[in-house]
Amino acid sequence: MASDGAEHIVAMATLKGALDAEAEDRARRLLEGFGLVPIDSLEDFARLSGSADYIVDLEGDIDALCSFSALVVPRLRKLGWNVDIDDRYLCHTVGEDAPWYATADADGPSWFQLELGIELNGQRVNILPVLVDLIERDGERLSLKALERHRHRFLALPLGGTRYLAVPPERVAQVVKVLFELYNREPLLEGKLRLPKGRMPVIDQLASIDDELSLEGASLATPLPPFEPPKGLRATLRPYQCEGVAWLEEACERGNGVILADDMGLGKTLQTITHLLLQKERGRLDLPVLIVCPTSLVGNWQREIAQFAPSLRTALWHGAKRAKQRPELAMADVIITSYPLLVRDTETFGSIAFAEMVLDEAQAIKSARSLAHKAVKQVITRHRVALTGTPVENGLDELWALFDVLQPGWLGSAETFRNTFQYPIEKLRSDTAMAALRERIRPFILRRMKSEVAKDLPPKTELVRTVELEGAQRDLYESIRIAAHEQVRKAVRDRGVSGAAIDILDALLKLRQVCCDPRLVSVPAARAVRESAKLELLHAMLDEARASKQRVLVFSQFATMLELISKDLKRRETPHAILTGATVDRQSLVEQFQRGEHDVFLISLKAGGTGLTLTAAETVIHYDPWWNPAVQSQATDRAYRIGQTKPVFAFNLVVAGSVEERILGLQRKKRELADGVLSGSALRSLSANEVESLFDPLDA
Repeated sequence: MASDGAEHIVAMATLKGALDAEAEDRARRLLEGFGLVPIDSLEDFARLSGSADYIVDLEGDIDALCSFSALVVPRLRKLGWNVDIDDRYLCHTVGEDAPWYATADADGPSWFQLELGIELNGQRVNILPVLVDLIERDGERLSLKALERHRHRFLALPLGGTRYLAVPPERVAQVVKVLFELYNREPLLEGKLRLPKGRMPVIDQLASIDDELSLEGASLATPLPPFEPPKGLRATLRPYQCEGVAWLEEACERGNGVILADDMGLGKTLQTITHLLLQKERGRLDLPVLIVCPTSLVGNWQREIAQFAPSLRTALWHGAKRAKQRPELAMADVIITSYPLLVRDTETFGSIAFAEMVLDEAQAIKSARSLAHKAVKQVITRHRVALTGTPVENGLDELWALFDVLQPGWLGSAETFRNTFQYPIEKLRSDTAMAALRERIRPFILRRMKSEVAKDLPPKTELVRTVELEGAQRDLYESIRIAAHEQVRKAVRDRGVSGAAIDILDALLKLRQVCCDPRLVSVPAARAVRESAKLELLHAMLDEARASKQRVLVFSQFATMLELISKDLKRRETPHAILTGATVDRQSLVEQFQRGEHDVFLISLKAGGTGLTLTAAETVIHYDPWWNPAVQSQATDRAYRIGQTKPVFAFNLVVAGSVEERILGLQRKKRELADGVLSGSALRSLSANEVESLFDPLDA
């Protein structure tokens, strides 16, 4: 076979050797069956008469010529033909079974160089430059559909002469698709692609294309020692939490931005604190860590770090007088702030480099157009971790926004992501696109459901979620506290603790109502207050639970509070039911919930704390904790009873520093308060000093 260098690209065949008439006739029929025609029948190629017997004119299409060669030559040889290929022939094809290889060599502490190629007769040929040329030329148009015009795609090999590698189109499309989002338009360095270590999972994706792909140097991170909890940790980790911390450590070593997306209640905060403590004990916190969270959780992070890892030095960037805290930042291992302050104080945070940034309740940056998203992207940090049980709430663009912060470019541009994943998945319901996206993000997300780690969990887990009061709600609490405190002092001074029970109960009731929602308080000053920190926390928890397909019981002592929650849920179009003392047909509501007709069941503690079986729920939230643990436990056991097949999580929502938190503290010290501080009789066991402590300021 040979090729002509004229304006046509042709394949020519010459029959050589002694053939009898019958054999020659069979040979000619076979060649003509492959699309070759006798040369003497074509006037345009009469000049070639004598040098060839048959010809195929492919009209300048090199891909078609190579495809013809890749298919015809192997079949002729398989039929016993001796096929000689002239040196002038353009397409010296390489079989698709040629082994591929990839190398990843470290390039400094934070980068690596990727090479991708094939092995030909024991010689390695780097084809990355060819693939990059393909990307430069065809870009996003290089789809599988576009490649399917031929059974093979042919890549020119850099071997001195012109030779081509025959590759199935789906293989080329998959390889180019991986490289397309990595290629940053920078020139290759000696034929290699320079990438940050955070992109190491590309090696796994390339390996998934070809099971026999030879990988070298894929593990560029320094091997981590076997996981052992840090010495300074004041907590016992469950096995799945140890795995989570080890995963965070590996991600930090590789420089991958990641999402810890465990179910609500599995301890994302504790795992993160353990990881940060390990980093300090291993001498890697040469720069501070920045924790960004909703305003209501700033104090919660400070308390949990103090409880579980007291050796970590924390500093808060919080409050109206935060400028005075500036000197403390330089001495801190961990700086804690809120999303609004990160947006407001960009100059302060722009002047500090961080070892790591932790984004708690990271759904706060789910909109790429939001100020919080833009502020987070401007922070200078080596590593990023997002904590959220709901990486996707309303649409896949939220997932893209998270990755735009954690692994910029990994999911392509916003337009590429919409065309490649979002539209096919959300509109066309493409399983293929869904599987491809799942595979793309898999190395960067750790998601454990309660059902998956059930063996590691006790049947019932009770947790406290604290929230901070801010702004006008905080001012309202303090104003009522000061006035009530003075009245209680006078009553105790005049009549003693027992005689002042009514005054104490009335004062505590008002403070508890402020903690729940200012709209519960019947004082004129409360009417102008719009903030409700605990209600915001509740909705965040309900969103997270629903995203995990969990159904929730919400208990409150205040029927009015349940009505307010119900109004919000209706506005959010959340299926729910409400049961109070005014409910007539209790059983029908129970049956509806058990059948799955409602995601959330709002229940008055007095009306529904006993006598109900609600095993369809696995999450219980006590909006305003009942001071009698036995009564509260009875309510929780509406879900935790015979017929329940899943672990049950019970959450107490408590305002930090408030009367709620102080009474819970007294409960731990004085078990005689088990009858409840609101039951009157419990007040007899309190000393005057303990009554005083209930009315301490929020900051005390």
